[in-house]
Amino acid sequence: MNRHIDEVEFTIFDTETTGLDPSSGDRIVEIAAVRMKGKERLAELQALINPGRQISDAAFRVNHITPEMLKGAPPAAEVVPKFLDFIRGSCLCSYNAGFDIEFLNSELALCAGGSLDDIIVADILKMARRLLPGLERYALWFVAEKLGVKMQQEHRAMADVAMTIQVFEKLKEILAQKGITDFRNFSGLFGLKSRLLDDLANQKLAQIQQALDLRLKVKIKYISSSSAAVTEREVIPKEVRKEYNHYYLVGYCCLKKEERSFRIDGILHLEIV
Repeated sequence: MNRHIDEVEFTIFDTETTGLDPSSGDRIVEIAAVRMKGKERLAELQALINPGRQISDAAFRVNHITPEMLKGAPPAAEVVPKFLDFIRGSCLCSYNAGFDIEFLNSELALCAGGSLDDIIVADILKMARRLLPGLERYALWFVAEKLGVKMQQEHRAMADVAMTIQVFEKLKEILAQKGITDFRNFSGLFGLKSRLLDDLANQKLAQIQQALDLRLKVKIKYISSSSAAVTEREVIPKEVRKEYNHYYLVGYCCLKKEERSFRIDGILHLEIV
């Protein structure tokens, strides 16, 4: 897993839906994806989907997808398995990925075929918030504008994928400037919760516990959640604390000469010294 980001295949995707809540019966009406490696586009997938229900007025005002456009479209039971084949072996990314993944999981449950359990999912919105702290808002179009992307958001799946790819490339450039180029750190920073991310966190927690047991310092490379600055520090661990679903290393920071807290998912490298 410890590969350079440009050696990894990413699938950038987007969905359009009948509404905002799959638990209330809302469905996917359009899905689009581009599979990439580095800046090379490897393949594309795009499909309208007949949801078997009406699109809400609010959703129509956003995506302008009409019932007539969906009359001859295949059902999700045909499209979603093809999507799973398309993304296999890649890291799945979207902007506000939690929304899209919730809908995908709902469709998978309805068609009883396949699973996202073994797929690494990263959220490009999470990237934007972590790397561009302090923006007034984090809507895709606003982040794109701040990054100099000259596109207008159309709220159709493939058009939004095209905009998301450009935002993703700009954010990867910021990562590279900070010296963060390996996929392990990328996944730890921007991935959605999964068994794999739990394993990564547990490895760091085990090292910290070892340092606590031996009363040794740890050397960490850390990206700040408030400023996105990357620093190297030596820390004398005091404890591991959990707050609001995040684990923190609490200890005496030799750089700042005071007790500090460091979010575990922001620790890019850790070694006992």
